[in-house]
Amino acid sequence: MSISFTVEAELRQDVGKGASRRLRHAGKVPAIVYGGSEEPVSLSLSHNEISKSLSNEAFYSHILTLNIAGKSESVVLRDLQRHPFKPTILHADFQRVSANEIMHAHVPLHFINADVCVGVKAGGAVNHVSVEVEVSCLPANLPEFINIDLSDIGMGESVHLSEIALPEGVELVALSHGDGHDSAVAAVHAPRVAKDEDGADDAAAEEPAAE
Repeated sequence: MSISFTVEAELRQDVGKGASRRLRHAGKVPAIVYGGSEEPVSLSLSHNEISKSLSNEAFYSHILTLNIAGKSESVVLRDLQRHPFKPTILHADFQRVSANEIMHAHVPLHFINADVCVGVKAGGAVNHVSVEVEVSCLPANLPEFINIDLSDIGMGESVHLSEIALPEGVELVALSHGDGHDSAVAAVHAPRVAKDEDGADDAAAEEPAAE
C-alpha cells in the first residue's frame, strides 16, 4: 500500500529569533519552504503533528503534500534542526519539487539477510558504513528505501555503491563524481580478539606458567 503524508502549515509574518522562540513556546515549529519558481515562504507547524510524522522513517524520503492556507504544494523535507538533548524540533526546511524535474534526496538503506550472510556464518560481524545514500531521480521514482542484500558477502568483503541494485530511474549522486567515490556501505569483519591489560590476548593469558 502506498504511503502518503500531508503536512498542515500556517503562514507566519514574524521572523527572527524572538519570533521563533515565541512560536516554540506555543507548541509550534518555525519552518520554511523554498525552491521552484516561487519565493521562499516562512511557515509554522504543529510540533506534535510533525513529531508524529517524523517517527515514520518513510517521511524523510517521500514526496510530501504541504498545505498552506488552502494551497497544496509537493515538497521534500530538506533539513531538520533538533535540540541537542531535548526531544524538540527547532526548525524544518522543505523544498518544492516538480514532477518533470530531477531531484536529489537522501534515502535510507535497509540491510537484509544478515542472518544468512556467508561471512557472519563464518564468525564475522557486519559493519554498516553508511545508513543512507543520496539519489537523483524524478519525484515519481523516489524510493522509500533501498535494500542491501548481505547474504553472499564473505569474511573481509564489502558492498560498494556500484554494487547496489537500484530501482529503475534512480541514480546515485556519489557515482556521478567518478570511480574514486565508489565507497563501501557495508563490510563483514572478523571479530576482534579481546586483550588483557598487558596487551596479551586471552588465549595467551590462559596458558599455564612454565615450571
